Amino acid sequence: MSAIQQQSPGIRRKRRPAPPQARRAVTSGTFGSALEWFDFAVYGAMAATVFPALFFNGMGEAAGLLASFATFGVGFFARPLGGIVFGHLGDKVGRRKILLITFVSMGAASLAIGLLPPVSQIGAAAPILLVAMRFVQGFALGGEATGAQLMTMEHAPRDRRAFYGALMAMGSPISQVAANLALTLLSATLSEQAFMAWGWRVPFLASILLVAVGVYIRLKVEETPVFREDVAEAAAATSTPAEVLRGHGATIVRLILAFSPIVITFYVVSVYGLSYLTNIGFSRSQTFTIVTIANLCSVVAIWCGGRAADRFGRRRVLMTGSTGTLVAAVVFFPVVDTGSFPAALLMVSFALVCAQFGNAGQGALFAEAFPTRMRYTGSALALTGTNLLFAAPAPFLASWLLEVSGGSTLGITAFWATTIVVALLVMARMGDYRTLEGERHHFDGGRAADRADVPAE
Repeated sequence: MSAIQQQSPGIRRKRRPAPPQARRAVTSGTFGSALEWFDFAVYGAMAATVFPALFFNGMGEAAGLLASFATFGVGFFARPLGGIVFGHLGDKVGRRKILLITFVSMGAASLAIGLLPPVSQIGAAAPILLVAMRFVQGFALGGEATGAQLMTMEHAPRDRRAFYGALMAMGSPISQVAANLALTLLSATLSEQAFMAWGWRVPFLASILLVAVGVYIRLKVEETPVFREDVAEAAAATSTPAEVLRGHGATIVRLILAFSPIVITFYVVSVYGLSYLTNIGFSRSQTFTIVTIANLCSVVAIWCGGRAADRFGRRRVLMTGSTGTLVAAVVFFPVVDTGSFPAALLMVSFALVCAQFGNAGQGALFAEAFPTRMRYTGSALALTGTNLLFAAPAPFLASWLLEVSGGSTLGITAFWATTIVVALLVMARMGDYRTLEGERHHFDGGRAADRADVPAE
């Protein structure tokens, strides 16, 4: 029995302060992840509201929306390739160098999108260039999303790894809030003509400032101690992506299925939902406001989920959030179809809060499934695989199912709910993996071996 378990009733546990590099890593990772996801979030909002008119306006309203969502999906198809390339390099040369490359690449692609002329000026070259820049965005994010989590967790104190990893997940809702606030402000202050002409470009062009801040922050963070300890092994015996798939293919498949409820819910609600709410009568300003408030609520859910994942286990948190998304899938469309702004706000908030609470357990669960020398590659394959199979098709399939069903949302609900049920069955047969050091976890309400015994004051 450990000294912590044997401590007397007069002794209370107190967490050791995180070392400076851990605090610096979580700060850089949180802000860096938010900056990266900001560009991705803006593209999602524009795909639902602006791009059909500017880049696909000769195809009709429904076909234009489908084509726009298809370009949104291109970014997800690029992510596995980025995950493979950057994951392999990150396992071989380190996390820090790769994260600088992914950050600059993402910002450059977003800046290019902000400068891109519409189809009315350069013809077919416009959608082609849009797809190319979207591919670069996805390729960079394929390495960024996993790398930021690993950089943070490998620096983090052992009893706060899930929480520190969850802070990286905050980049997604924070970026959604920032993107939607920017778009709400632009929509409210500009005429429709001005917004369509140049207002939509402002968030993309702002990427140059975001890149400058992000690079400055990341240059302050050292390579992770876990990677430095294994640097000789990593340099000599880093596994190729093919070897990772052969040795851990079943684990990757389980992780992909387990995480599917989170990504499908997030993208049906926050991407397709923008278009759907607008089509049933909500104004663009109301829609942006709903998504903004819902994402603010989900930031709190991630914080709580990260704490819970360190106390009770990563899988339990993911299952709890996924169960909530199943409820959301069943009642989402009947509630928002009432046309009530408060009801729609409550429904969107509930769906995203459940998804992000479960999302808080993802980072640690994925990282702990693989040894150090293949952790970046394995985690990236699982994360990008989930997004490729479930996030990328979600807005497109939802739009297509609504079209072929004559306006009925039952097909979307069935697809959404069935995916979640399958994932819950998979998770019911899973367990939490070992720690990054290869030791067994002991989730017992927060008593962890990394805490110092401090006499009660």
